[in-house]
Amino acid sequence: MKLAQICKTLISLSHKNPPHLNKPPIPHYSISVLCFSSSSIPNGKKSKSAIAVVDYLINQHQFSPEAALKASSAVTYLKKPEKADSILLFLKESGFSKTHIEQVVKSHPRVLSSKLASTIQPKIKVFQDLGFTPNDIAEIISTDPWVLRRSADNRLGPSILALKSILGSNAGVVKVLKISGWFLKHDLEKTMMPNIEFMKRCGISSSQIVKYLFNFPRFFLLKPESIRDFVKTVEEMGCDRKSKMFLSAIRTVSSMTEENWELKLKLFRSLGFSESDILFAFRRVPQVFAVSERKIKKVTELLLSAWTIDMSYIVNHPELLICSIERRLKPRLQVLEILEKKNMLKKKPCLTTVCKMTDKKFSDKYVLPYSKELGEPNVARGNS
Repeated sequence: MKLAQICKTLISLSHKNPPHLNKPPIPHYSISVLCFSSSSIPNGKKSKSAIAVVDYLINQHQFSPEAALKASSAVTYLKKPEKADSILLFLKESGFSKTHIEQVVKSHPRVLSSKLASTIQPKIKVFQDLGFTPNDIAEIISTDPWVLRRSADNRLGPSILALKSILGSNAGVVKVLKISGWFLKHDLEKTMMPNIEFMKRCGISSSQIVKYLFNFPRFFLLKPESIRDFVKTVEEMGCDRKSKMFLSAIRTVSSMTEENWELKLKLFRSLGFSESDILFAFRRVPQVFAVSERKIKKVTELLLSAWTIDMSYIVNHPELLICSIERRLKPRLQVLEILEKKNMLKKKPCLTTVCKMTDKKFSDKYVLPYSKELGEPNVARGNS
């Protein structure tokens, strides 16, 4: 087996079994001697100052073997280690912790050979000039180091300002970028901003838009013409712009392919929903169409077997289909079944009311007062 192939195999094995787990530290010479001799470099060309990335990161910058090996899968050696030194030192002095720096190098190894003055520093300065703290900057860039490849003046700055104009603060920008760095990969003046302005003209509130921006960030990066088509579709299905469910309806339609939509319609029909029932369910709880077929079937089976209702009740209360089975439906139904068998309830409560209650309210009303009878005071705790 050739040395280059041995090297590749060793690195592959190291990824599966990180050397730092239950194994002694890698010796100073081990990986570089085995894998990074001049014969492993294309055409045998290697400058006198070149150094193996794994060796360099572990021995000179105390990287974990896992992080060093990950980086080396993209960049095997450095021609100018002093250049990488200056970049790593700059990141450290800019407030990046060891964990932040490792994450940046793991995700974007070529940062080690970037141009500090023209590539790295201008991006950091954009954030600094906009008032972001050193930790904010480190969190954003380590979450998605692709940011370092953006044009500082033409794209990065305007995108951050656009986000801040919607979210109202740097804290909001940090939060959403940690969820999805995609916002800094798009021209927001051509996607997000037109979409948000259009939604506002449709009567959707700013607070609802901000909430969805955190929960479904990529939805706002769709082409504006696509958003307009989705609005037209949901309006044709009878959704009112004044409804609180209007934005949810648009988002739900945007997330489904035509094939998935047809499969969902087929499922509801098989459960006994008429065409008007399906439209009613969509207008009332659009997100139910984003629930998996498996879950819809399981919720239906559970409710029909555990409660004295028929399918018409579920048809009229489709919101039940989005409840968590394990964290809400099962434990609550179990509590009520025990209390009913022990004649502790004056009358059987409304199923939808029980399922919509917050955990605290349900516990205060049906768990804590009957802790002796139930035996487990926290049996119904959990989130939907």
